Amino acid sequence: MFRFIKSDRKAVFSFRRYQEMMKGALRKTFLGIFENLNNAMRKTLFAAFVCSASLIVACKTQKGAGSSGANSSTGTIVPFLNPYSANDYHPTATRVIDILHTALEVEIDWTKRYMYGKATIDARPYFYPTAVAELDARGMDIKNLRMVSGTRKDTIKPTYSYERDVIRIQLGKTFNRNETFTFIIDYVAKPNELKKGGSAAISDDRGLYLINPDNTDPNVPKQFWTQGETQASSAWFPTVDRPNERMTSEITMKVDAGMVTLSNGILISSVTDPDGFKTDHWRMDLPHAPYLVMMAGGNFKVVKDQWRGKEVSYYVEPEFEKDARAIFGNTPEMMEFFSKKLGVDYPWAKYSQICAREYVSGAMENTTATLHSDFLQMDKREMIDGSYEDYISHELFHQWFGDYVTSESWSNLPLNESFATYGEYLWREYKYGKPSADQSHYQSRQGYWFESGMYFKSSDFPGKQEPLIRFNYDSQEDMFDAHSYNKGGQILHMLRQEVGDDAFFASLKLYLETNKFQAAEIADLRLAFEKTTGRDLNWFFDQWFMHPGHPVLDISYQWNEKMKEQVVIIKQTQDFAKGIPVFRLPFEVDVYVNGKAKRESIVCDSKCDTFRFDCSQKPDLVNVDVQKRTLAWKTDRHSDEEWAYMYHHATCYMDKIEAIDGFTYRRQPSAIGKKVIAEAINDVDWAIREGAIYRSAMIADSIAPSLQKLIKSDSSSSVRTAALYVLAEAKDTTLAIASAREAVKDSSFSVFSASLEVLADYSPKEMLEIGKKYEGEKHRQIKLALARAYSICGGNDQQEWFEKTLSSMYGGFAQQFLYLYSQFIMRCDGVRAEKSLDGIVAFANRSCSAGTKNSCDRMMMRLTGAYISRASELSDKIEKLGGEKRSNPRIDALKQERAEAVRMSDVTEAKRKKIVK
Repeated sequence: MFRFIKSDRKAVFSFRRYQEMMKGALRKTFLGIFENLNNAMRKTLFAAFVCSASLIVACKTQKGAGSSGANSSTGTIVPFLNPYSANDYHPTATRVIDILHTALEVEIDWTKRYMYGKATIDARPYFYPTAVAELDARGMDIKNLRMVSGTRKDTIKPTYSYERDVIRIQLGKTFNRNETFTFIIDYVAKPNELKKGGSAAISDDRGLYLINPDNTDPNVPKQFWTQGETQASSAWFPTVDRPNERMTSEITMKVDAGMVTLSNGILISSVTDPDGFKTDHWRMDLPHAPYLVMMAGGNFKVVKDQWRGKEVSYYVEPEFEKDARAIFGNTPEMMEFFSKKLGVDYPWAKYSQICAREYVSGAMENTTATLHSDFLQMDKREMIDGSYEDYISHELFHQWFGDYVTSESWSNLPLNESFATYGEYLWREYKYGKPSADQSHYQSRQGYWFESGMYFKSSDFPGKQEPLIRFNYDSQEDMFDAHSYNKGGQILHMLRQEVGDDAFFASLKLYLETNKFQAAEIADLRLAFEKTTGRDLNWFFDQWFMHPGHPVLDISYQWNEKMKEQVVIIKQTQDFAKGIPVFRLPFEVDVYVNGKAKRESIVCDSKCDTFRFDCSQKPDLVNVDVQKRTLAWKTDRHSDEEWAYMYHHATCYMDKIEAIDGFTYRRQPSAIGKKVIAEAINDVDWAIREGAIYRSAMIADSIAPSLQKLIKSDSSSSVRTAALYVLAEAKDTTLAIASAREAVKDSSFSVFSASLEVLADYSPKEMLEIGKKYEGEKHRQIKLALARAYSICGGNDQQEWFEKTLSSMYGGFAQQFLYLYSQFIMRCDGVRAEKSLDGIVAFANRSCSAGTKNSCDRMMMRLTGAYISRASELSDKIEKLGGEKRSNPRIDALKQERAEAVRMSDVTEAKRKKIVK
């Protein structure tokens, strides 16, 4: 599963809004997904608990690399709270029966939004004898249930009950684990009638989705697809819907003759009937978890590649057939790379990827058949600004970590998602080099810092810091967060650095081979590493996987001229009272003297550690954690000269970014800082250039000519975009306006959009004239760019364009458009605003997409809140001018304006209630 956590360089954002959100700390962490991530964060407010007793050591002094000096300590015992006694404790599911094989025969009734199904389920007791079997089946009509045992000659109708989405079957006798039985169940699945669930990561849990079932929306193709994670497969077929279940499967689908279908495994047969239907039979001969079972169908074009003789295919809408290889074409090379790197060949019979409309998350790693959101379908011009290759590598890596070996419970979800996240790093490192991988890794780290509350440190946003492996949660959906993804990927990178490359990949090979086609827990991973390396790694797994939080480090430096000794003091200042431990932190340290670095190895494992290094003279720099591998929130007390030295001499991507940050945390960089930043915006690495530009707003005036040059000629569209935004922060906006006027012609949609936004801010009349020329353009990116600009400077004259354009938007693009539309409506008078609202209600009600309806609903809620906020601001102004009782033309005008805002809040809320869910 891929969810929106780390930054997406394709998205364009307002630099001023970004600055405000980050409270002045210019960190390029997330670009276009703040709204999604904020929603997720509000659902996961900080709730840390102590999961074990912890002895905290106070202070230790070391000499050089591993030479210990005096050691003193004081201990504080954190009260032990038993997580297993809590109401929200979720153990691994007990296995009573073991499903061996599931065969499904299905047909969709598009008019009723039903699916008629027949499930033939072969099973046996898991270990203990049983006379009762239970199957999960959500919101179904069970038409008939039969049972066959032994030789299958005798069919009986067992007694069963169906309550609370569970079929409880009396088997008629007690079966032991060597005896099999078969259920044959005729049923009707009614996904559209299920109560909607889901989470910020997976926005819906109805299992089966029928897109444009009546063919009433010309902009949306008729499709169906399924989504099983977490426990939604039981919404469309009876099963034991738990991640530790395993079975082989097959699906026979009766569909419209023109539809192309996809499922797990291999297409065994496809027969077209005279009545205009065809029957496709797919079979999966290797066992996998029920949540990984999938089917999909629609008007797709299939573009085929191969990997070692196995089919590799890409299912896209006809419009994107010519672009399919540009989007997915690296897949065979990825399969080869991962197979060799892991020492375990891609284990399945084929690998397909399909792009579905109105998908409820980012992507899903169904065995042999990954389902992606439709936004992965891009044309070549869109790909100038980057691709979604991280999605592709993430889901492919799941075929090993998640499908071949599956976490036995949602509590162990990091065994799936942390690995898939790290798979992104491994692919980038191999294909594009370590700087590219490190840049992605850095952005992912910011995702965790955001969720953990480190950026804000306020009671309004306390954040969330929990153990990576956690059995205590409200819903299993809560596990799909920046802990399981981002933090877990960081921890795996640290583990790789701790044991070394050869041991790391040998351990993963052992883990995969030992647990293939099975469910695993975190102990299985630890044991694989310990067996491979011969080392006790419990300390590493305990502090990083089983405890909450992370180190918060204060690093300071003292030079003792008399002793010719460099002193480094490292304090751990995390909140120990919340169960966050004192971490054991192995570090590599580079001590630079006369331009040469001497590497030392140290270990921090106390609240305060002091290290002393003999040096012939005061070092130019002491660089702690050379590879920047450690997930730690740091206050690193370097001087400006040392930060400059780090930028010029350290080789790691994160070294350079940290050096630039060292200057830009303050309101105004020093002279040294300004010089380094000016150099950094011209760094040979585009990622450094981009990062430096976004951190250079405070000195935009002094580097304006350089920014203008970058806008014209830099090879990276993301750098050109960043330069445009930051140039607009200069006091004299003349250059920004001139640059934006020219950059409108840029081939990059990102640069084009930024150009319109800058013009909308600083030359709105010109922007409206330019915008008029683009109103007839059909490309979705041009529509979004225009909507973004009109939301800044538009008004009543652009309302008709918004209303007309909305009907042509779909999926994630419609959601972005709706957000911009809501900002635009606030610029319109009441008459135009009400016309827009009526159009949005109509758009929502004719849409077949629950996601689109929800977006319209959220848009209306935002507008209601915005009008209420406007009324409140007007009341404040009235109060400052003398209060409600006073009357003068200015106050009276404000009162009328407030009354209109109140009226519009009521109108908006009333119209929102007309959206049919």
